[in-house]
This record gives sequence, C-alpha cells and structure tokens, in this order.
Amino acid sequence: MQIQLNGENTQVAATNLIELVAELGLEQRMIAIERNMEVVPKSEYTGTQLEESDRIELVHMIGGG
Repeated sequence: MQIQLNGENTQVAATNLIELVAELGLEQRMIAIERNMEVVPKSEYTGTQLEESDRIELVHMIGGG
C-alpha cells in the first residue's frame, strides 16, 4: 500500500503501525508516531490499521551525549 511517510510517498507491506515499525527496522520504545495529524499512543500501535494514503510522521529518538 502507498502511504506518505515523513512527507515522502512510500510503498509498504505493513497493515498496522507495529508492522510498519518492524518493516522499517526500528525499535518501538524509541519512536513516536503521528497518523493523519493525530499522535498515536504506543499502546494502540497494534490496533491502528494503516490505510491507503495515510500521512504518517515518525520520529526516531537517538540517545547520545
């Protein structure tokens, strides 16, 4: 399916947010996701289905110092 990921059209196989996180190779505890301009709580990643043309903004936190 085609979604907009961080402003770029992207083809993904994922059907929900937790699958998207895995497909992108990211660690769930280090990210924040906004779907169609609404922040999605981590507890809802599994139950939040992706739909064609969804606008996903994903922020990956990186530790360091």
